[in-house]
Amino acid sequence: MSDKDRFDDTDFREVVLDSDKDGKEPETEAAKPDDKPDDNEYEDICYICHRPESKAGAMIKVSNNICICSACMQKTFDSMNHIGFPLGDMSSFGNMPNISMINLSDLQNMDMLPKSQKLKKKKAKEEKKPAPKLDIKSIPAPHKIKASLDEYVVGQEHAKKVMAVAVYNHYKRVACDSKDGVEIEKSNMLMVGPTGSGKTYMVKTLARLLDVPLAIADATSLTEAGYIGDDIESVVSKLLAAADNDVERAEHGIIFIDEIDKIAKKRNTNQRDVSGESVQQGMLKLLEGAEIEVPVGANSKNAMVPLATVNTRDILFICGGAFPDLEGIIKERLNKKSSMGFHADLKDKYDKEENIMHRVEVEDIRKYGMIPEFLGRLPIVFALDALSEDMLVRILTEPKNAIVRQYQKLLAMDEVKLVFEEEALRSIAKRAKEKDVGARALRAIIEEFMLDIMYEIPKDDNIGVVTITKDYIEKSGGPLIQMRG
Repeated sequence: MSDKDRFDDTDFREVVLDSDKDGKEPETEAAKPDDKPDDNEYEDICYICHRPESKAGAMIKVSNNICICSACMQKTFDSMNHIGFPLGDMSSFGNMPNISMINLSDLQNMDMLPKSQKLKKKKAKEEKKPAPKLDIKSIPAPHKIKASLDEYVVGQEHAKKVMAVAVYNHYKRVACDSKDGVEIEKSNMLMVGPTGSGKTYMVKTLARLLDVPLAIADATSLTEAGYIGDDIESVVSKLLAAADNDVERAEHGIIFIDEIDKIAKKRNTNQRDVSGESVQQGMLKLLEGAEIEVPVGANSKNAMVPLATVNTRDILFICGGAFPDLEGIIKERLNKKSSMGFHADLKDKYDKEENIMHRVEVEDIRKYGMIPEFLGRLPIVFALDALSEDMLVRILTEPKNAIVRQYQKLLAMDEVKLVFEEEALRSIAKRAKEKDVGARALRAIIEEFMLDIMYEIPKDDNIGVVTITKDYIEKSGGPLIQMRG
């Protein structure tokens, strides 16, 4: 009989279980110490790798209530088999690598650990319904995708049209075959727009409408392989987690990489750029399509985490960034074209053009610091509109989950009706426009003046209607309050 047969994991498990049965009878409830936690409430932890039962799987219990997971037990057996000493001769046990002597007498009271050192079991969640298989042929037509986006996103007509067509073509590409020799290329997108213009919100809404897995990654946390931070593969790992670790479903998902402008090449620096151009180069294989080994349920690869192979060929990549100071590069290019001769334009002609981002070209983004190989894999480049005062007013009220509707719902729970005057909405939009941070400023302004109302209204059950006026927004008056009846 070989050493491997002697140290079989299943045999050891049976021996241990039999020894537990023949051992001492469990203590009665009266004999239990007060601080001994209920076994059903806390989960076992592996003595060697310290992983809980929910992560490491079923535990093997040895004497003195020591628990060891199957993986650590198997590693121990493999180390012993590798040395190949006879079972009866234990003289060389102390010289064995990777195996240290455990003094079991020090662990007599492993089951007496305080609750602060025990890991409590998570409450059993309701079983999730399995994710539906992605039916690519059921993807709606572009005009239907745009109509659905219109319910949630105000304005941005050109951007919504471009996204609808690109997504529709991408999933047609996934569904078709290339037997006739014609292979359709990926329609990855690059969104350029000022902060708060709705880049992330549009992608979230799009993924929810299409019912496809979506991963949103932040390019600022990505670094070159081997440095502190997230590796490039962590982007795909997030998508796999969003698809409930279903590789086939993840391979038809969408990845949105936000703040893509933050990995531009750094100018005038003598230091190693581990989060700039090198990250762009590392992403080239992702954007084009390659088989990537990604850790399941973790951000980094290590020995304790299984790896899955994901092919990014059919994953749609959408990159978005605010690209601050890109306007200056665009204006410089436009002025060079029109600043010579008798019919030359004035140099300040484009200074007051609010949506100058729509004139962006690939050359401008390359000059900003994005490498040509990276831009070549993002064939669709489009810009979002800067939010005007009228658009901000519409954002307050028109979308399905508009901010005003959210507060109306909150007060409706207290049986109070909330009304906003048109002039008050206009005043909120004007103040938000001055802050120059896009739609994000709307929430901050409303939170400010709604604080006292949300605090005072639950005190009085007789309040029926609260009307927000322009004077209240401008701090020259108060809201109108009507009592019931």
